[in-house]
Amino acid sequence: MIKENLWLILLGSILVNNFVMSKFLGTCPFLGVSKKVSTAVGMGVAVTFVMGVASLVTYFVQYYILEKFGLQYLQTIAFILVIAVLVQLVEMVINKTSPSLYKALGVYLPLITTNCAVLGVTILNITESYSLLGSVVNGVGSALGFMLAIVLFAGVRERLENSDIPACFKGFPSTLIAAGLMSVAFLGFQGLI
Repeated sequence: MIKENLWLILLGSILVNNFVMSKFLGTCPFLGVSKKVSTAVGMGVAVTFVMGVASLVTYFVQYYILEKFGLQYLQTIAFILVIAVLVQLVEMVINKTSPSLYKALGVYLPLITTNCAVLGVTILNITESYSLLGSVVNGVGSALGFMLAIVLFAGVRERLENSDIPACFKGFPSTLIAAGLMSVAFLGFQGLI
């Protein structure tokens, strides 16, 4: 029974409740880093790590610190601090291991701290009363859904660069049209769960 629920949480967070395509959270890095598939994969991996670990750590912060001492009103600030520390760790690792990816991600890497999808998943875990394992599965699933969306969209944008498009649609207009069509495609998963 527990495995079925965890599978439903995972599948639902990747496809049905995709943060970018159905909740419209995390659109800034989605539009900003999706010009190339390689940078989209790098951002997706970074967000996956941050969302997964943030879901784990914020569970303990919520239930063993904030609620224990009656400090629930500090939830948003505490969660942002946890996310900021994790992003700094990811930033240092990427800078050391792949300087080219670090440069390609640019300002969007430190902006993971204020990415509303990362904060949204941590708050959603508490709101939905997920267990510790459910929180981590939802966090990782939501991040994998983000990575799926951004990598697919990067592939579309790379193809758009080489396509013969009228001048008035080149650049950002074609990007927004493609994002809208992709969002409509993800709506097809709504009846899945």
